This record gives sequence, C-alpha cells and structure tokens, in this order.
Amino acid sequence: MKLSNSYFFTLREKARDEDSSSGNLLVRSGMIKKSSTGAYMMLPLGLRILRKIEDIIRDEMEKIGSQEVTMPALIPEDVYIESGRREGFGDSMFSLKDRYDRPYVLGPTHEELFAAAAKMYIHSYKDFPVSLFQFQNKFRDEPRPRFGLIRVREFIMKDAYTFDKDLDGLDKSYEKMFRAYHNIFKRLGLDYVVVRADTGVMGGLLSEEFQALSPIGEDILVIEKNSGYAANLEVAGCILSGEPSQEPYLEIEEVDTPNAGTIEEVSAFLGKPKQSFVKTLLYMADNKPVAFSLRGDHELNETKALKLLGVTELRMADPEEVERFTGAPVGFAGPIDLKVPLIVDQEVSLLRNFVIGANKKDVHFINVNLKDFEYKQIADIREICEGDMCENGAGPVHFIRGIEVGNTFKLGDKYSKAMDLYYMDASNERLPVIMGSYGIGPARCMAAIVEQNHNENGILWPKDLAPVQVAIIIANMKDELQTKVAEELYSSLQSTGLDICLDDRDERIGVKFKDMELIGAYCRIVVGRGASEGKVELERTGFDKEILPLEDVKERLYQIFEKGKNEL
Repeated sequence: MKLSNSYFFTLREKARDEDSSSGNLLVRSGMIKKSSTGAYMMLPLGLRILRKIEDIIRDEMEKIGSQEVTMPALIPEDVYIESGRREGFGDSMFSLKDRYDRPYVLGPTHEELFAAAAKMYIHSYKDFPVSLFQFQNKFRDEPRPRFGLIRVREFIMKDAYTFDKDLDGLDKSYEKMFRAYHNIFKRLGLDYVVVRADTGVMGGLLSEEFQALSPIGEDILVIEKNSGYAANLEVAGCILSGEPSQEPYLEIEEVDTPNAGTIEEVSAFLGKPKQSFVKTLLYMADNKPVAFSLRGDHELNETKALKLLGVTELRMADPEEVERFTGAPVGFAGPIDLKVPLIVDQEVSLLRNFVIGANKKDVHFINVNLKDFEYKQIADIREICEGDMCENGAGPVHFIRGIEVGNTFKLGDKYSKAMDLYYMDASNERLPVIMGSYGIGPARCMAAIVEQNHNENGILWPKDLAPVQVAIIIANMKDELQTKVAEELYSSLQSTGLDICLDDRDERIGVKFKDMELIGAYCRIVVGRGASEGKVELERTGFDKEILPLEDVKERLYQIFEKGKNEL
C-alpha cells in the first residue's frame, strides 16, 4: 500500500482512556478505536494483524481435521434455558426481544448450537469423531471492561467443539486440540503457560487455560517449577501447613475491644499475631445465609466455596444482613452460637486458643477452640498464599500473572443430555455423545502480543504478524531520483508476497521513522542520498543498520523472512 492514498494515521499523545500498554499503542498506531465502553472498531492495520492471527489458528484447526462453520450471534433465549445455563449467565448475557415480543440473547458462547448441529449428523457409533470450529462475535456484559482488547463486551472468538462416543475418544480429541493450541501460541510468539482452571459456567470434567504471561494479567497463576505444577489461583489446592498445636486448652474469656473491628486493629489492640485469629465471614449462597471461618491472615477462595456448596451464586452479605444474622455490626462476627450454617477452613483445625468475634459490638473472645462451637464441616476453602507448599508437596509455590488467551474443556455429557444429543452404539443402546469445547480469543492474543513485545517507541511485532513487514521510506519527497527509485523498488517487491508499504507522504523523515516504529514495521528500507549510487539502508529494531545495493534487497528479504523464492 502507498500511504499517501491509504487510510493511515497515528497519534502523538497517549490515549487518555486506555489503561494498558497494548490498548494505548494499538489506539495510537491507528489500529483500533474505542466506539463505546468495551467495544472497539478494528481499523485497516489492526484488521490485517487480526486476519493473520486467524489464519494461523485456522491452519492448525484444519491440520487436525476440524471443519469450519458459522453460527448466528442472535439466539433464542429458550436455547440457554433448555441447557440450564440461562440463570448461570445472569446479567452478563445481553438480552432483547423481537417485534413479536419473543426473547433473544446475543450469544456469549455456542455449546448449545453446536450440539444442535451435531444432532443433525450424529446418529450411530459409526459417525464419530466429529470436530467443528468457527470464528464468531461473542457478547458479554462485563461489569468492568478494561485493558483495551483484553476485557471487552464484544469480541471475536474461535470456538471449537469435538464429539465422541466415549471418554477415551474425548481424551484423544482433546489431546489433538491441545497440541494444536500449543502450535498456535508458539507460532504467535507468545510466552505462555498452561494451568488447571475452574470449569465455571461451562461445567464439565476438566478445564485448562493457556495464559500469556504479563504483569497486567487479571489471573494469578500458581506455579511450582520443579514438579511442573501450574494452576489458576481460584482452583489451587492447599495442604495443611503443619501439625496441630499441642498447647494446653485455656478458658474462654470475653474481652472488650473498643473501636477495633478489623483483624489489624484487634491484633494491635490485643498484641497477638493475625495467625492467632479466626475471622468469620457472612455470605449469601443462592440467597441463603452461610458463614465461613478462616485464619486471620487467610482469604476465602470463593470458587472453592461455590463448588463446595453446589450453588450458582455466592456474594458477601451486606452490612444490614450481617447485623441481622449476628446481632453485631461488620467486624465482630464469630462462630459461637451463630444461627447460620458454618464451614471452617482446614487450617483452623491446627489452632488452639484463638481469638474470634463475639457477635457483640466492640467485643471479642480469646482462648477459643473448635470444641466450643458447632460447624457443618471442615474443608479447604482458602486461597493459597505465595510461598505455601504446593498441594502435591513438591515445594513452595510462586505467583505470576497471566492473560487468558485460550481455554480447553472436557465437557463430558452435560450438554448432550440437556440438548438430547444421543447416538446408538453397536449393541443398539442409546447413549449420550461426549463433548469437548475449546476457545481462543484472536483479538486478546493480539493485545497479549503487544503487552509482551513493545518498547518506548512502539510495537515490536513478530515478523510474520507485522502489519507492515517492509516499509520503504522516501527520505526527501522533493528528490525526483529518490522518489523514482522507491517506486521501482516498491513495484519490484510486490512479487515477494510480503506486506509492503511505500511511505510516500509529504512528511519529514523523522515523522516517517516514528510512525513506522510506532506501528511495528518489521523492516525499514530508507531510500535517501545513497540512491544516486544505487544503494539503500535497511533497518530492523535490535539489529545493525545495513547498506545494500538495490539488486540485493530482494534476496536479503528472503533471508530475513527465512523463505525461499518459491515460497513467496
């Protein structure tokens, strides 16, 4: 493309309403533009990168025999009611009605429709395996869209689905898809890890996430390198940190703790460490009260609590509810005589003579033990802490942050049974189809690549993804020889198959350099004073400048992009 007659612009200043490096750089480089909170336009250069990412994904999907389809984004609400997921999605699902007052939703995910498509084809055990995928817009009413393309309300997803006759078949299909995902993220040049994750609203037997490492990642990843353990914080299991205390039991005492309603305040007031406190938290689980007791320095893992209770919604009780259930304001709840089902974290079982709230304002109990109150069960309900022993006992864990760019699920027969997707086996028995689900966010990949590959001047795209792989820059537009040489070089390089641009704008050369660095042009060929000697300059970020004869330029590009003449 020639920039003088192309849709091309850049911004000199930082984008005011972008809170991530990727969002800021993609907006400044004219690749995306926010149209509303959590929704972005994909402009020409940005779309070019997105298509390259999609082409890599499509290539790997087709290599494993998955076939592409397209499903509608506008879906009757009854579909999600039938599968039992409408309530689980709640307010995150965009809903509307047509002119006949029939309820529809904008699809947040498409398991149900793919099950319906499979139902048209799969009837016998002879029809397996089946693998389908699509690129389709998804819609989720995120409460807090942020970080540019990373957390949005409308986004493209590549979702794939496999259908097998049994769990052995699912394991084989899952492994093929898993390998394909590794190939995709390696080709995208991402630094990533795979972690075990919560199945969430998707449900099923197993969930794993492909996480691109980044300081701005919303997910905390729990890693133990020696054993290869990797899990999302929300599912990382905890093991007991030691042996039960052997100190003698003491008599309970009620003590006044005026104006001390937090662990820190009570700890300072009583001169006791936070580890000797047991805090009690009030929650509403599917609108029914439940309490959790944990060591003072630990936090409740709401995902673990949700799974343990088998409920769909868990929220912290508001101050009025806390006072209604405990008789005291927030900060003084305790397990003694609490008229609410109570679950105790397993770490509390190691303690003796701990401190708790007394369900009275400005009052706590000291020297409390498990025998002094009733509880429903003891379980692992806390978040693991950095430095804790890994649940496999191999060593202490450390935390890193990641951006989820892909996920894989073993769904089992959850959707098959809900959507009446069955087949007849060799014995003429009617059995549910076994499903797998697999997702990748191409635009989120795009943002993650930028987060991992940028400097103070702009984006550092991998050479196969750069929107401009070779930028030809005319140093002086008033020099007829430079213009002529650049035009001829531009025409000559069209045969390479690379993405070539000619910066023939009437701008200072410094502006042109800054723009090409900002957008991440991989190679920059400067046609300047050396044109009179038949030479040009080739520049790449991180490499020494090269002076090349014009006749050697094409061959040098073949070398840089590691392709032979017959491949381009």
